[in-house]
Order: sequence, then C-alpha cells, then structure tokens
Amino acid sequence: MFTGIIQTVGRIARIERRGGDVRLTIDTASLDMGDVALGDSIAVGGVCLTAVELGAQSFAADVSNETLSLTSFGQLGPGSRVNLEKALRLADRLGGHMVSGHVDGLGKVVSITNDGRSQRWTFEVPPILTRYIAAKGSICIDGTSLTVNEVSGNRFGVNLIPHTVEHTTFADRKAGDAVNLEVDVVARYVERLLGAGGGNGIDEDFLREHGFAR
Repeated sequence: MFTGIIQTVGRIARIERRGGDVRLTIDTASLDMGDVALGDSIAVGGVCLTAVELGAQSFAADVSNETLSLTSFGQLGPGSRVNLEKALRLADRLGGHMVSGHVDGLGKVVSITNDGRSQRWTFEVPPILTRYIAAKGSICIDGTSLTVNEVSGNRFGVNLIPHTVEHTTFADRKAGDAVNLEVDVVARYVERLLGAGGGNGIDEDFLREHGFAR
C-alpha cells in the first residue's frame, strides 16, 4: 500500500525487451534506497512494481504486457520522468489516502488554467470509472493523492498548489497527455456492499444518513 505522497521524481534509465514484455531500470534520484530490499514494492507513476534488481540509486522491475496496455508505461521512453513512492510502513504518516498501486484506467488531461498561484486541472476519464469519482473525494493520478473539486459527466477537476506541480511529473504534463488513474478503494467497497443486497441494511438512504453520500 501507498499514500499518494510523492517522495521524489525519478527517470526511466533503460527499457529492455525480455520475452515479449519489458524490464525497466529506474534512476531513483534522491530517493533513499537504504531500506529497500529485493522483492519490495515501489510505486512508479502510480503503478506498484516489484524491485528485482537494486543499485545504489536505481532499481529494475519487470512490467507485463497487461500493465503496458492499461497504463501510460507504453508511452514512456528512456529519460521519461516518473513519480516515485516507497511502500507504506505501519509507522508512517498517512498524509494522502490509501493507494494500492493498481491502476484502474487511463485518463486524459483536458485543460490547465491558472488560479492565483495554483492551477486548476480538468481530466477526462473512461465512462466506467465515473461512478467512483465524487466531489471532495480522493483520487490518485500518476501516483499522486488529490482531492476532487467538481465532477461533470466523465470529467472532473482538481486544484494543484505550486509545491505539487514542482515536485511531481505534473510539471511535465500538458493538455492531451495520458495519466494513470486509481479510484478510491472505499468507493469500490461501497459499490460492492450496495450490490450485495442480502438484507444487510446498507443502501443509499443508509449512506446519506451516516454522511457517506449526498
């Protein structure tokens, strides 16, 4: 699990084709690798990858064709910058929200507009994901935990403060770019509970009464 609080921005150092899929080597820049062991998980652009090789300031991970097709990894090349976060420890602060590193789909940057010193970003998402996105709810974009400002159809908006833009790959993004999306896991469990039925007493009225829906 991760928090969606980016620890540093690394770069893709090498992409090797191996038996039909790829092995990525990632330059981890300032990320402290002293407590990382083989087999540990690291979120790369919001995708949970397993470290299979370790260097002083790098690691390698195997990426399947499934991951390449469902994420923005298929569009990356050597030198591409990626958000990095090591896996959450039980003693860590949960500054963002619970993130699994399992990307639900690709979104697209629609627009970026200045709002004081901050920026307002609008994203377009696959229709199947819209039911999981709610105003003031959480969403993970390229591994970054963000709060949804508003939702309209299959589009939603967020506000990015200067620190977030400067310390993540949002500094590289422009309208039309693809981004990795992971919806809040709570939304999926709520959907599952509502769909389960069976007299459990949980329905839309129950959720509204207890502040989980409007």
